[in-house]
Amino acid sequence: MDRSKRRWLSRAGALAVTVGLGVAVAQAQDIKIGCGMALTGGLAANGKAALISMEIWADDVNKKGGLLGRQVKLICYDDQTNPATIPGIYTKLLEVDKVDLVVSGYGTNLIAPAMPIVMQRGLMFMTLFGLDVNAKFKYDRYFQIMPAGPSPAFDWSRGFFDAAMSLSPKPTTVALVGADAEYPWAALAGAREHAKKLGLKVVYDKTYPPNTVDYSPIVRAIQATNPDLVFLASYPPDTAGMVRAANEVGLKTKMFGGGLVGTQFAAFKTQLGPLLNGVVNYEFWTPEVAGKLPFVSTFLVKYQARAAKEKVDPLGYYLPPYSYAMMEVVGQAVQGTKSLDQKKLAEYIHASEFDTVVGKVRFAKNGEWARGRVMSVQYGGIKSNDLSEFTKPGVNTILWPAEYKTGELKAPFDAFRK
Repeated sequence: MDRSKRRWLSRAGALAVTVGLGVAVAQAQDIKIGCGMALTGGLAANGKAALISMEIWADDVNKKGGLLGRQVKLICYDDQTNPATIPGIYTKLLEVDKVDLVVSGYGTNLIAPAMPIVMQRGLMFMTLFGLDVNAKFKYDRYFQIMPAGPSPAFDWSRGFFDAAMSLSPKPTTVALVGADAEYPWAALAGAREHAKKLGLKVVYDKTYPPNTVDYSPIVRAIQATNPDLVFLASYPPDTAGMVRAANEVGLKTKMFGGGLVGTQFAAFKTQLGPLLNGVVNYEFWTPEVAGKLPFVSTFLVKYQARAAKEKVDPLGYYLPPYSYAMMEVVGQAVQGTKSLDQKKLAEYIHASEFDTVVGKVRFAKNGEWARGRVMSVQYGGIKSNDLSEFTKPGVNTILWPAEYKTGELKAPFDAFRK
């Protein structure tokens, strides 16, 4: 077993990740920050990358003297991409490890189960890539690092539907489909709002079990309704299954995609390769915007050097900049308030703007980004499954928002199969 594999297995066994060893500060004086993170299971590839960037942040902070003159220690446990593990993990972090602060792991499904514990304890909770989690909790100490915007469920699919309405003739029907889980529920709710606002007839609106294996019957059922648009909200395992099924069945529609988690990550880009051609989906950074978001590029140089050693996502376009930014906000709030008081931290975050590796971040009243920046792109021109296809501009046509737009939507989707 190689060193990298042993490292992740030890983390999966719930060993604490300690950063800043060798600094002569007593353990009791460390500022301890706890989290659950997907190190095994369906979201593990992204979770490992996110944790590495959090470790990079802690290393950077500790080299500068820590926070409030104290070293930072991360204590993170494997949530196994299983929501049922979350209450136990956060209870242990708070009652056994006695952490000073908590942040979330990756993803809507793993954030929601932590909310009752966080709220009961009155904690400030900085979260990573949860879609509209706070809509039902309305917790004033909740904050979200993901550029979805102040109305996240609606803003999430804005680019997809904006691009769709550029088609001529304009689409009139839409199929909505996704996994039966927290994230797809929110994404599909936002898509329904768009359909209603645009006068689109919803001809298919169903979810499938997250453990589905054969996606071809689902695609065939969608095809039977002959929709102009197909909006899919999926997590990585079903993203791969649905993209493969759409190609194998020969899905005939003007536009397919929208809310696929996974295509942003190197492992899925190389796994699917040319099967992605024609798919329209969200991205947070691509080589095409390197000149407009240079601060992300700067961070990626540091991340990619570490990722090569750790054998995780070699690109890091998706989660790593944002998990680093999540910790930057926490750190700046601690320094700004000179406190670990949860109420003071939350008030400071609400009132402040933060300089991060993903740009300036300010939060709306509900804890979401005050201004969204979810890019809608169409993949095209992918000729192989080689990683080099995705390291330079050319395979992402940015359709939305206008300030990043690089081209027009090409339709129909099935034309890319010819």
